[in-house]
Amino acid sequence: MRYISTRGQAPSLGFADVLLTGLASDGGLYVPESLPAFSQDEIQAMASMSYAELAHRVILPFVEADVTSAELKVMVDETYAGFSHHAVAPLVQLDRNEWVLELFHGPTLAFKDFALQLLGRLMDHVLSKRNKKLVIMGATSGDTGSAAIEGCRHSEHVQLFILHPHERVSEVQRRQMTTLIGDNIHNIAVTGNFDDCQQMVKQSFADQSFLAGGQLGAVNSINWARIMAQIVYYFYAAVAVGGPQRPVSFSVPTGNFGDIYAGYLAQQMGLPIKQLVVATNANDILHRCISANHYVKNDLVKTLSPSMDIMVSSNFERLLFDLYDRNGEELAALIADLNSGKAESLATTRWQQARTIFASHKVDDDLTCEVIKQVAEEHNYLLDPHSAIGVEAGRACNEHPEVPMITLATAHPVKFPEAVIKAGQDGPQLPRHLSDLLERPEDYAVLPNDLAAVQDYIAKHSH
Repeated sequence: MRYISTRGQAPSLGFADVLLTGLASDGGLYVPESLPAFSQDEIQAMASMSYAELAHRVILPFVEADVTSAELKVMVDETYAGFSHHAVAPLVQLDRNEWVLELFHGPTLAFKDFALQLLGRLMDHVLSKRNKKLVIMGATSGDTGSAAIEGCRHSEHVQLFILHPHERVSEVQRRQMTTLIGDNIHNIAVTGNFDDCQQMVKQSFADQSFLAGGQLGAVNSINWARIMAQIVYYFYAAVAVGGPQRPVSFSVPTGNFGDIYAGYLAQQMGLPIKQLVVATNANDILHRCISANHYVKNDLVKTLSPSMDIMVSSNFERLLFDLYDRNGEELAALIADLNSGKAESLATTRWQQARTIFASHKVDDDLTCEVIKQVAEEHNYLLDPHSAIGVEAGRACNEHPEVPMITLATAHPVKFPEAVIKAGQDGPQLPRHLSDLLERPEDYAVLPNDLAAVQDYIAKHSH
């Protein structure tokens, strides 16, 4: 399988090169030239598979030119054996056709573990075969950082630099990153917001000269391997509730669009999905674009759901590539116009096409707390604020009550005690493996919101 850039000017690459490259040389994102398709019988057969078996089945077509079936099997078996729930991604039923897919049983208690624990193994595999080293630079709004560090910290082939917005992640999220201390782990708190951190990563990929010959790799969802691994749990959840004989719908709390884009790909690969609901907080550029064709960056608002405090959704470009008939030149011009403010909407026909695929809804902090409280009191189930936004959006947008609506529960509520307590609930307890997290020593640098300062720090500390 070959991968092409959304902007059409970079060379096509195989999986291993895409894995190590991250952002394409023309500034675009890599996507598969074509997608594997599964028949309804093949999807039906997935119902009898464990999570690791299903992951192997879905992922193999994307990687088999560079990773053998046997090698991949070892990697997925090791990855998902490290999750604390035997089902890996268990479903919890709230109501007759209302479900929550728990994606927080990995080592860092967030959905990012599904991709990043595997990504670390894939990178190590390719780098060791090539006898290469990689400087990984990533931006996090809270969860990517700890999952990336956990997934890559044992690698002898990578130096890891994770940028997070200073004082804009929860304490648990910060400590999950900064208490993992090692020679190849570097945490940087930037005195800006997540979009600032993400922009620094993109600018650094565009010009890597500050590394003096080193190569930069990505762990953000600009890296195709992240998306690929997330496709799996859509298939897993769907067959668990009776798919493919019956269609399913998904509601996905999302800021960077990667998680729901994986659901869109699952649909393209043959999974019968009735609705895909984009759930946003007050930072609602995705909701405004999908519901009203209004793509304007507002000032970023600090919310109780900080992992979604994002105004520039990187992976939206991958969807736009399809909506614009995979015309890289046309897309590159559109992205430039949207980023500069010259354009504030999509072409009407392209927007209408997006509306046939996605619904969307915005949930503010007050309603988020109300949903946490209502679900706790009526169903004896505690949601984190992001997952509560997903549940509310699923309810608001549900056009097919006869179809199971599955909300992706993206994080454990213990990561966001402020929202839980504000909703009138007892503060959740840390699981045993993190019970002493708040007493562990931390190690991180606070740097100004300045690209040169960050790049200088990386250059000095990469070895």
